[in-house]
Amino acid sequence: MIMPRGRPLLLPASPVFIWGSLLVALMLNLLPLGRLAWMPDFLAVVLVFWSVNQPRRVGLGAAFIFGLCLDVHQASLLGQHALAYTVLIYFAIMIHRRILWFSVPGQAAQLIPLFAAAHAITIVLRLIGGAIFPGWQVLLAPLLEAALWPLVSALLLAPQRRAPNPDADRPL
Repeated sequence: MIMPRGRPLLLPASPVFIWGSLLVALMLNLLPLGRLAWMPDFLAVVLVFWSVNQPRRVGLGAAFIFGLCLDVHQASLLGQHALAYTVLIYFAIMIHRRILWFSVPGQAAQLIPLFAAAHAITIVLRLIGGAIFPGWQVLLAPLLEAALWPLVSALLLAPQRRAPNPDADRPL
């Protein structure tokens, strides 16, 4: 695959950094901020980021396990986040080559329908389980997650942009 112009070569991502960032995102989701319907899902954003940039390291199994962890923590219907994250990551992996050709704001725009579908799955499963509709402010969550994409992208790609042994004679 030919790289688009203007894109720097990246170092390989460290598995420790990948899984550490996923655990930090899980901890952000576990913060006791209340049950706000518009709160962005940090774990979903980081899972999508790594499944787009490193699809062989973070895939459906990781999404399912993290979804079960979130279901157990929230005492919600077991499997609702696992299903939503699995579907989200499946579609992210399916279009990961196309997404990488866009600029970062373009990537965020491409991911809004994926984030919206994941939230729609959790809402439908909650409604089937007998919960009440959380309100129309739930439509803000996918937009906020897409707005977080440039920040997450800059933070998680920063360790890969540095040279392993910087010196004056290295051309890259």
